Amino acid sequence: MSSSPSPSRAETAAKIAANPSAYKVCEGCDSIVGSGAALCPNCHSFRFDATAEKVIRQAHLLGSREQTSVTADDLG
Repeated sequence: MSSSPSPSRAETAAKIAANPSAYKVCEGCDSIVGSGAALCPNCHSFRFDATAEKVIRQAHLLGSREQTSVTADDLG
């Protein structure tokens, strides 16, 4: 396994950080979801932090490392 993130993760993180008002961070699993989500698709939590600072910080964190969580796409 490579220790550097894929370019697509870094690119996605940059897009999220450039428009943080369109996203929010799940307080259950720290995933970034669209601002219109009522439930987190990964952990089904309904608590989110929608502050720009949190979204930008989390986007940079997730974009700088490999994926470690299991998503619904991984199970299908």
